[in-house]
Formats: sequence, C-alpha cells, structure tokens
Amino acid sequence: MKGYNKFAVIGVGRYGQTIAKRLAEKGAQVFAFDPDEDQIEGIKDDVAFAVTLDATDVKALQSQNLNELDAAVVAIGENFEATVLTCVHLMDLGVKRVIARASGDHQRLILEKIGVTEILTPEEEVAYVIREKLINPNIISFLQLPDDHEIAEIKAPKGCVGRTIDEVGFRNKYEMTLITIKREYWVTKNGEDCTEQHIIGVPKSDMAIKEKDTLVVFGTAKSVEKFIEINDSL
Repeated sequence: MKGYNKFAVIGVGRYGQTIAKRLAEKGAQVFAFDPDEDQIEGIKDDVAFAVTLDATDVKALQSQNLNELDAAVVAIGENFEATVLTCVHLMDLGVKRVIARASGDHQRLILEKIGVTEILTPEEEVAYVIREKLINPNIISFLQLPDDHEIAEIKAPKGCVGRTIDEVGFRNKYEMTLITIKREYWVTKNGEDCTEQHIIGVPKSDMAIKEKDTLVVFGTAKSVEKFIEINDSL
C-alpha cells in the first residue's frame, strides 16, 4: 500500500503492543512479530500483519522482506541477547532504521557498539515522568525533548492569575515560550451545564490568565521549574 508508513514491531509484550497500537492508530501499516503465539493473538486485530516468528532466526526474518519497511522497532523485553542478535540481523538485511529497547547504560552501550543509534529506555522515561510529577504537582503532562528541553502543560500558578501574558514575562524573565492556553468554558450538553477545556489558539500579549487555565509552555526543565516555584509562592 503505497503512501503508508510501514513499520515492524518485534516483541509485542506490553511495551511493544503499546508502540504497535499507537503507530496503527496514526495510520501506519504495522507488522508485528513475536515468538509467543498468545502475544500475536492479542495484537493481530490491531495491526496490518501479525505473525509468530523468532527474530533471532535470520532465515525467518529474510522471508518477511523487512528491507522494504521504513523502520523496525525491537521491543523485546527480558532477553537482551535476542535483542542484540535481532538488531544485527536487521541491519544485515538492510532495514533503513533500527530502533531498539535497552534497560540501563550497559545495554545502551552494547547497542551503540553494534551500530544502533536510536535507543528506547522505557524504564528511564517512566522514572523521569514520575519524578517530574512528584516534584511539580502543577505539571499535568509533558513531552521530554533533547538537551533538557520539554513541552509542559501546567496548571496556572496562583501568581500568574489575573496578570497578562506580557506582565508575567514568559520569554524575558523565564526564557520560556507560552505556546497556547487551554481554557475552561461552560457549555450545555444534553440539557445539562458542564465545563469543557478548549485551546484558545495563539495567545495575545494583553490576554489575562485565569484561575483554571492550563498553560502549554516550551523551555528547559530548569526554566519550567523556576517559573512554577516563583509564581506558586506569590
């Protein structure tokens, strides 16, 4: 099917299944492989193609024409030796991008040594998210970016409420960019009044921040932390 992104996900335990389903939801053609028949049964209705296959067997991989795919994600969980062998086979077969899962610095180093440049560390990612949410309860969600940057959704700190965007000084004082604001509005649905959040678009400098606003900002983790700390104590 020309025009579709085509991805292989090798290892469809909980982590691999999540990746495969999210890719499929975005309209990609996903090819799922796992030696466990039960795992394949659990994913087959959500992806374009699912087959029981041992990815450490190079002949089995050769039969799948994986070199025609845009990328392969190796999401094997416990068996790191299988991860390494699978990555080597995929690179030998000419797969354009090989993305692999690692647990810890030791596994990351080994994957880098064999030529894998895109490495997933789900445990570290989860730990980072938990840490940030525990330290900063104002943070609703965020996307971690390279070089210690992030896009964060923040409950409007009390020190910002009633002040305009210009008065708060996101860029000049905190070296952050306010991308947009999610604002609560009263609506009537099925004859009942309730609140809904809607994005207001690109906010103007003279717009005042309201109590229940959610601020979507871009900056370094330190800038976001400083912004919350200063404005939550006012």
